[in-house]
Amino acid sequence: MCGIIGYAGYRDAIPEIIEGLKRLEYRGYDSAGVAVITDVGLWIEKREGRLSRLEECLNGRPQACIGVGHTRWATHGVPNDVNAHPHVDCQEEFAVVHNGIIENFGHLRRWLVQKGHVFRSQTDTEVLCHLIEDCYQGDLVEAVRKAIPYLEGSYAMAVISPKEPDKIVAIRKDSPLMVGLGEQEFFLASDIPAVLSRTNRFYVLEDGEMAIVTPTEVRLSSVDGNEVHKDVFTANWDPVQAEKNGHPHFMLKEIYEQPRALRDTMRGRIADGRIDFSDVQLDLFLQDVRKIFIVGCGTAYHAGMVGRHVIEKLARVPVEVDIASEFRYREVLWPENSILIVISQSGETADTLAVLREAKRRGIKVLAVTNVVGSSVAREADTVLYTWAGPEIAVASTKAYSTQVLLMYMIALFMAGQRETLPQEVITEMVKELTSLPDKIQQVLECSAEVEAIAGKYHRASSAFFLGRGLDYMIVLEGALKLKEISYIHAEAYAAGELKHGTLALIEEGVPVISLVTQDDLQDKMVSNIKEVKARKGTIIGITKEGMTKTIEECDEVITIPDTDQLFTPLLSVIPLQLLAYHIAVARGCDVDKPRNLAKSVTVE
Repeated sequence: MCGIIGYAGYRDAIPEIIEGLKRLEYRGYDSAGVAVITDVGLWIEKREGRLSRLEECLNGRPQACIGVGHTRWATHGVPNDVNAHPHVDCQEEFAVVHNGIIENFGHLRRWLVQKGHVFRSQTDTEVLCHLIEDCYQGDLVEAVRKAIPYLEGSYAMAVISPKEPDKIVAIRKDSPLMVGLGEQEFFLASDIPAVLSRTNRFYVLEDGEMAIVTPTEVRLSSVDGNEVHKDVFTANWDPVQAEKNGHPHFMLKEIYEQPRALRDTMRGRIADGRIDFSDVQLDLFLQDVRKIFIVGCGTAYHAGMVGRHVIEKLARVPVEVDIASEFRYREVLWPENSILIVISQSGETADTLAVLREAKRRGIKVLAVTNVVGSSVAREADTVLYTWAGPEIAVASTKAYSTQVLLMYMIALFMAGQRETLPQEVITEMVKELTSLPDKIQQVLECSAEVEAIAGKYHRASSAFFLGRGLDYMIVLEGALKLKEISYIHAEAYAAGELKHGTLALIEEGVPVISLVTQDDLQDKMVSNIKEVKARKGTIIGITKEGMTKTIEECDEVITIPDTDQLFTPLLSVIPLQLLAYHIAVARGCDVDKPRNLAKSVTVE
């Protein structure tokens, strides 16, 4: 990750590449680099940090008509100059830029080292350069084709070599890549906005398709060599809209990215019906654990609440979850063989870091769940599980939250297998259901227009209430937070059983009450609570599973989610809650991506 640019044409390549990378800065990145083919070989420059740092190094740069560039958002290896793209082989004759994750890079790296290859970086991408070098026998296209069967994972990559200075060879699998068709010039890009100022005509590559790009033509083929013919896609977007993939806001774009984000977070971590965390030796880390503490702030805290529920249920280990800003001032009793799990999207949350450091001072092992490689939390924890959500630009977290929750499930299932608290056949079935959730989330996203219509009816409300029981309660906490932070409507979430203990006094005619009912064993009790609200003339907006007819009959408005194991419904039910908050905020004319008084990364206490 995160942005790819390629240029082949009559202009000076480096300014074209830099301009394209600037148009991808909205995606977030931690380093950048360029590689071009000159008369004397490859010329490469790359730097950690902003593009401006790279530009400072380009004085006296050579002129070239073919090259590639990249903005990196770290996945393997901390952000620094060495780990930045492009990467090269031993002889610096093949330069590669790559988005995605090569799952078996460790195996490939060891194999290539045994064959004499010398690696410079910590990245998974570098194996691609050496693999192509190893496969090269006088034809760059064939070398890339021969390399592909070795790869497991996702990739959009572009390769250049002075051995064949007239071309860029590109291929994709699971990561986007397209070819921009200009006048006597051609572009590669991982996203449309990168080159929209030059062309709005594109070939959009599908999985397994290759592009051979020269200054005079583009040839498309399948990975097995068959010629591919494609229609030209014309992007009638303005540049700002293009950054958001045509969505009006980054938040909506990121809501729709959740199926991809969940697939990426699972990729390489599931094998033979089991959760596989062998890359971080989590089996040793969790060995003999007797108690788990989980801390986070805001949305991350809500993810931790789900974590407590599923770890205790599946792995039978006691768990405490707390808000980091409160936990750090407690006199915590750390039993023997305790561990701490800290959850932070940015990896820089000040209160969470303070808890981590106090735990380390007391000799407690720390597992971090974060979205940012090289962040403070990632560096200081004993081990890290990354959420491969990708950069999240909107302040209100959506895809980062869902990937955090997913990792909570994966940790719980991993521990259940390790501790033998569930039969393996049950774990296998649950893992299978977990892998089906991205497709089911896609089904939920198709109800966006329905949710928008409901939002249009209730966006003028001055307050709203959210109700749920069990896991549903943990999810309505997140739903209420989303509504508050982007629409500025006063919203409160309650455990539905607490209605009679004071909350009913606030229910009056027309007040929207969002009721989440997805837990089969709690449906009857939730229906009773819904009736109590309706008796006070409150309006019920229900979110429930397709088969729960008893609940559906009681709702004034209803949004349904596909059926799944009730333990996994949070990953489905949170989607309509996110969409409802988004559409209400839009209807109220709020700045959805940048709500007032809030910051993306809270680095102060």
